[in-house]
Amino acid sequence: MKTGVLFIHGFTGAPFEVQPLVKFVRSQTDWILEVPTLPGHGITLNLANVSAETWMMEAELAMRKLQRKVDRVIVVGFSMGGLIAMYLALRYPIDKLILLSAAAKYISPRILLDDVGIMLKESISKKYPRNTFYHIYNYKLTHTPLRATFEFLRIVKMVEPYYGLINTPVCIVQGERDGIVPFSAAKHLFNSLGATEKKLIKSEFGKHHICYSDDCNEWFTEVLEFMSVKE
Repeated sequence: MKTGVLFIHGFTGAPFEVQPLVKFVRSQTDWILEVPTLPGHGITLNLANVSAETWMMEAELAMRKLQRKVDRVIVVGFSMGGLIAMYLALRYPIDKLILLSAAAKYISPRILLDDVGIMLKESISKKYPRNTFYHIYNYKLTHTPLRATFEFLRIVKMVEPYYGLINTPVCIVQGERDGIVPFSAAKHLFNSLGATEKKLIKSEFGKHHICYSDDCNEWFTEVLEFMSVKE
């Protein structure tokens, strides 16, 4: 049985956000992995003329492409990508669903600004860790149109009423130090999704970019175990 995994990055993000997990899965399996870049996203952003529909359509096209190559599909979604992954689970037969820092609750722009403000201060004193993504956040803050943020929020509103209809086995991974998506969002998802097979993994050191957490290798193994076919 051939397995395929579709990875979906987050709002204003790019495949690098999930790359450590992609690399891990690739090293441990012979699965076919697809990691598309959503329209307007990537290392440089061009979000002026994109919409929720264009992002979801791109994910659907990648999903269909993968379905033609494999017998079972797993979808991994990070942040906004988690919402798109849930949307796909409502429309397609998916074997397993992996939600990383899924943006199930409203992300306050103020929190993001506060997070960036802290990183700015730390950068001046040269104390910030290399993986704070300071430069990326700084770029995002100046290159993300307000309209694009509204399109992101539209996805939140579109998917939320249907949580109870999602019965795909799901594994939720959430960092306890995530300053953008609160840990309560993961608990809300866990309680709301209609799946009977559910797993919630807490990353003690995980911030929003969960795939770069100090304890990622521990939960990578748990996630791969969840993804695998049970004999």
